[in-house]
Amino acid sequence: MRRPQAALIFILITALVDIMGIGLIIPVLPLLVKELSGSAAAGARYIGIFTAVYAVMQFIFAPILGVLSDRYGRRPVLLLSLLGMGLDYLLLAFAPTLWWLFVGRVLAGITGASLTVANAYIADVSAPEDRAKNFGKLGATFGVGFILGPALGGLLGDYGLRVPFMFAAGLALLNMFYGYFVLPESLPPASRGARLSRKNLNPFTPLAALAQYPVILNMAAALVVLGMAGQVIFSTWVLYTEGVLGWTPLQNGVALAAFGLMTAIVQGGLISVSVRWLGERRAILLGLAMGTLEMLVLAFAKTSLLLYVSLIFGALGGLAGPTLQGIISRQVSESEQGKVQGALTAVNSLVGVVGPLLATWVFAYFNGGGSGVRFPGAAFMMGAVFSVIGLGLAWAALRKLPPAAGPTVIEAIEVKTV
Repeated sequence: MRRPQAALIFILITALVDIMGIGLIIPVLPLLVKELSGSAAAGARYIGIFTAVYAVMQFIFAPILGVLSDRYGRRPVLLLSLLGMGLDYLLLAFAPTLWWLFVGRVLAGITGASLTVANAYIADVSAPEDRAKNFGKLGATFGVGFILGPALGGLLGDYGLRVPFMFAAGLALLNMFYGYFVLPESLPPASRGARLSRKNLNPFTPLAALAQYPVILNMAAALVVLGMAGQVIFSTWVLYTEGVLGWTPLQNGVALAAFGLMTAIVQGGLISVSVRWLGERRAILLGLAMGTLEMLVLAFAKTSLLLYVSLIFGALGGLAGPTLQGIISRQVSESEQGKVQGALTAVNSLVGVVGPLLATWVFAYFNGGGSGVRFPGAAFMMGAVFSVIGLGLAWAALRKLPPAAGPTVIEAIEVKTV
């Protein structure tokens, strides 16, 4: 018997632990790499390698974990991933050389791909009309994790560079034991996929499978270009605020924490309200428009006030992603949720490799890197272009949705109130 609310709470806790674990090591991993490499320059090069390796591992293993969960169920894959995550953090905590750190980042990329299974689990335990809302709760959990993780990691880092890794290991292992006793299986045997083969374990197979669903393919493309726009923020925010506004690390930390809080509010509560008032399609288009405004304001912001205004637009831009994901999940059967979610996660992992490289190159090129024109906001302008493309792709995909593609949140609420 399914227990949707208890299961949903566990999945949200799992995502929170995962994101907090990532956030915990953000303040200390570069320092640990620098310590083991012997210099700041060498440390910077290795950090770039570790970041790319992490994203590549997620690309390879996100679809594999999704397919495995379609075949054997979500529960065993999630629990094994949490065990692997905890052991990985312990490895990082005691890594004596850069080689061991490299191995640790490989394992982190593999176990971090478990978010694919978490997405599929949410689709399993949510009624179709509740999926956008529950994916929004997952997005809100990400925001909370990115508020708590770096702050706690910086605090624990004062006691030693390896202490945050130990704390993250404890969180992951405690969550695994908690899940072992309370987490029910969400996918009944009758709904599970076919036997495993070399073909369906190939990480590129789910990507090709997206072509079977033209509407999903267009929506996935929209999520990709939106992800490229988001990478501009992650990659060049600090470079921009330090170079243009002279912000200190403390000011950047406060602003990013405020953004995390606003994102949690929007995705945790405003998504259901906006979908109820506007409907799913208009809520998506509104979110995409807000994301475009965020990039345009950032491109020309010369004051702290405008930076904070851009963060408000960016948080409201979070209306689009979970709602799009909710629609995507309704286009496929239960036995294919893991495959589709795995393909989406894999694509996002590739974005995590390409996006930062492109964003930092554009920033450098227009800031003394050879263009002859100084434009600190060039990367944000590129992000605005990506956002407009995403808006166009989403609009085209939503137009193709048949009226009976599945109940929307607003339709479900109207039925329940009659």
